[in-house]
Amino acid sequence: MRSLWLLPFVCLAMAQPAFAQIYTWRDDAGHLVLSNKPQAGATEVATYAVPGRSMMRTTTPPARAQTRARYDDLIEQHAANHGLSPDLVRAVIQAESGFNPRAISAKGAMGLMQLMPATARELGVNDPFRPDDNIRGGVSYLAQLMTRYNQNLEPALAAYNAGPGNVERYGAVPPFRETRAYVKKITGATSSSRPPAPRGPVIYKWVEVVDGKSRTRYSNIPPREGEYEIVGRR
Repeated sequence: MRSLWLLPFVCLAMAQPAFAQIYTWRDDAGHLVLSNKPQAGATEVATYAVPGRSMMRTTTPPARAQTRARYDDLIEQHAANHGLSPDLVRAVIQAESGFNPRAISAKGAMGLMQLMPATARELGVNDPFRPDDNIRGGVSYLAQLMTRYNQNLEPALAAYNAGPGNVERYGAVPPFRETRAYVKKITGATSSSRPPAPRGPVIYKWVEVVDGKSRTRYSNIPPREGEYEIVGRR
């Protein structure tokens, strides 16, 4: 709270003739938010009249569409590799870093999916600030948690936020305000609250001509060209 008392005095030291109204409140995760615009539905809003509006920086808004789109290919690729919904991965990245690849938390979590140093090492992430490396590791970790909790999204997300140990301790989403807000935010943001459970490899069937003779082929990898059909799963 001391920072709130200091805010008007810091701004006075940078005084300009114009005054602006600054609004502060706590978001769903319990974080302090400062903005030049009031937030509908926010509770415990405090306001401050401060000089020098051009010198004030507000909190980072949700990532713009063009920022999110920059990572779409990576998200689609790694989500598909692990049988996760791309929308789920996008929601986790938004909640974790707001799509800031250089983000670092107070606890030392890094990059788009906020990987802790030990987790990054376990996942083979050499550079957590490199989007491809970070998303690959984060999606892999999230997929591991989904498998651990039988494709139950809420405990998997809770474990991603608060650690599997806390989920095991409480047998469900831990009663932490931040973790519960985190789970609620992501499950509300993604279009599918439960991605489809991974299934076995697809079996493809096609006909190819070798030395003038037609041969039927089956494989879990489709042919590079030509028509084929899906005949089942192993």
